[in-house]
Amino acid sequence: MLPIEFKDKKFHLYNKNLSYIIKISEHGDVLGAYFGARTDLCGVDVIRPVCNSFSPYPYEDDSSYTPGIMPSEYPVSNGCDYRTPALDITLPDGSKTLFLKYKEHKILNGKPKINGLPSVYTENDAEAQTLVITEEDNGKNITVNLYYAVFEDFNAICRHAQIINNGENPVFLNSAQSVCADFPEGDYEYIHLCGAHTREKHIERNAVHQGSQGFESRRGASGHTENPFLAFFEKGANEKNGNVYGFSLVYSGNHKFEIELENCAAPRVTAGINPFSFRYKLDKEESFSTPEAVLVFSQNGLGEMSQTYHKLYRTRLCRGKFKNLPRPILINNWEATYFNFDREKLIKIADTASKIGIELFVLDDGWFGKRDNSFSSLGDWFANEEKLGGNLKSLADAINKKGMKFGLWFEPEMISEDSNLYRAHPDWAIGIPNRPKHYARHQLVLDYTRSDVRDYIVKTVSNVLDSANIEYVKWDMNRNITDAFSQKLAPDRQGEFYHRYILGLYEVLEKITSSHPNILFESCSGGGGRCDPGMLYYMPQCWASDNTDAVERLYIQYGSSLVYPMSSVGTHISASPNHQLLRTTSLSMRACTAMNGAFGYELDLSALGGDEIEEMKKQVEFYKRIRNVITTGTFYRLVNPFEKRQASWQYVSEDKEKSIVYYSVANALSCQPIKNLKLRGLDENAEYKLGDTVYTGRTLMNYGIFINDIETESFNRIIEIEKVTPI
Repeated sequence: MLPIEFKDKKFHLYNKNLSYIIKISEHGDVLGAYFGARTDLCGVDVIRPVCNSFSPYPYEDDSSYTPGIMPSEYPVSNGCDYRTPALDITLPDGSKTLFLKYKEHKILNGKPKINGLPSVYTENDAEAQTLVITEEDNGKNITVNLYYAVFEDFNAICRHAQIINNGENPVFLNSAQSVCADFPEGDYEYIHLCGAHTREKHIERNAVHQGSQGFESRRGASGHTENPFLAFFEKGANEKNGNVYGFSLVYSGNHKFEIELENCAAPRVTAGINPFSFRYKLDKEESFSTPEAVLVFSQNGLGEMSQTYHKLYRTRLCRGKFKNLPRPILINNWEATYFNFDREKLIKIADTASKIGIELFVLDDGWFGKRDNSFSSLGDWFANEEKLGGNLKSLADAINKKGMKFGLWFEPEMISEDSNLYRAHPDWAIGIPNRPKHYARHQLVLDYTRSDVRDYIVKTVSNVLDSANIEYVKWDMNRNITDAFSQKLAPDRQGEFYHRYILGLYEVLEKITSSHPNILFESCSGGGGRCDPGMLYYMPQCWASDNTDAVERLYIQYGSSLVYPMSSVGTHISASPNHQLLRTTSLSMRACTAMNGAFGYELDLSALGGDEIEEMKKQVEFYKRIRNVITTGTFYRLVNPFEKRQASWQYVSEDKEKSIVYYSVANALSCQPIKNLKLRGLDENAEYKLGDTVYTGRTLMNYGIFINDIETESFNRIIEIEKVTPI
């Protein structure tokens, strides 16, 4: 059993690679003493910084002890600490000051679930232990439970907090963060994944400077603009070297990540639900649980951090039969037809797809209600049999007879004003009564804080899923929340709206996905607008971006790889010129990009020529041969397109028998130097075959392989490497 050590008022959470040490101070404060590479408890202590005359202290007989410069594990507002608090609470008398002190602790085998929220799990109790530290302010009747889970085989600490009101009168949470981590003085940098719709997860690297810096989402979703992930590291760290700390929030709503460097030059990182428009009422004996923050430590750069997240999220966050299975190769009709299709057109595309060897046909938007454009029918989840030339079962059966599975697109969180549902229940749409509405894509959002709305969605979507042999669902969300207000919430609970919406969404997803375990679910929000760990808990893959341009996808998928396993990233070959950027790229370039994840096609196959069809047959055959490596292999980033003109990455099978290397040019120059691409992760003593040549693993990693072709725009190579079996 993995130990959590408690000695001399210090907790030591550790495995073979990391240590996380917490100390209970002489005054009962819970302080962070150390987080980093494996150490021993003996000799580790909280270093008390030198305070000055403007550092207030709560103990007259100990003026050198000031919480404002101490490394607190869960600091509160309005006391001696002027830095960003983890907990900001308004008490019944209107005051905000808490004196939380250590009360007790317990150590649990395994890892408990968080009620109503997704989280990393264990498959047996021997995989992890969980420390629960209870803090209490007796005078104000507030209890805080701090949860820390440490794993035997992952360099990760999972944290969340539970706040309980033990008093007779209500209190209000203004901010309840999932994690606070104070780091020692030093030079630090950080990376976040930023962008926009069709430009998601671009890497931005900054130096930590004095003051506050960070990022957030206020959209009701995790968002296209900022993913809920932060890499915090010592200055100069790179893919292979340096101490790196990852912070990833298992949450799909408004979030905020903040780094604060105050006058004592010790940075503080906080992450959790965005305090923007957040005010959560706790009545007597009510509790509130924060989302889980997953902290990963790497002593060997960003690459090792990513590999920890990849395996942890693939095997202990994603659930169900598909989490470790290679994904079926699909054809989605959206960019082929948009809303303009009938049964004959769909069958033509399916005929060609079947000949190519594609395994799954996905019918996208336009199959339900009277949906021939984006103005109507969201909420009316029944098939348009006139348009489909029959019911869904007959279409699914026709696709199945061609040797393919059948999948369907939904957007169950939305409602159109031109719909039967809106005409029957206009109050189900989010909005403020008697005030103007705000639209996006001509649609409104359903109020998932309401149980009647949630029950309707579970019932109607399940009825569709049970009506035919549907084996894949794409769950979309094509706008963010505005006019955040529920007609079912009391005025003093409207500040709970955004969080209650996400809790309602999770309830719906839990019911639908658990009752349909044989359906592969993919999340989508205009692409990557809600591609986050919270959604991965219910759906093991996400459509990375509505931008299917092969060059732009190099950046999007490279950024995604910092935290998300590539088996969870949806990637498709689309038409050329591309529909979004009008860029022309070769079919081989599009394949080289799209084969890095859950591979598929999104174009009109029935309009292609014979040469393109034959090339696609070879692509499908090749991907089927390598997709096990893509799904479960170890991922290495070799060339960063944000720094170079090229992108390259590598997969190595768990047994190191096989490796796949991808190399693409994002921006060609007229005169290029010869490139020597050094590989990673191989068995240095083994021999590997590359084409007709045999190399040692040591040579491929230390000397590398030449990429000496004359590069042009959209030049690419996929290199397959296999270990030579001794005779």
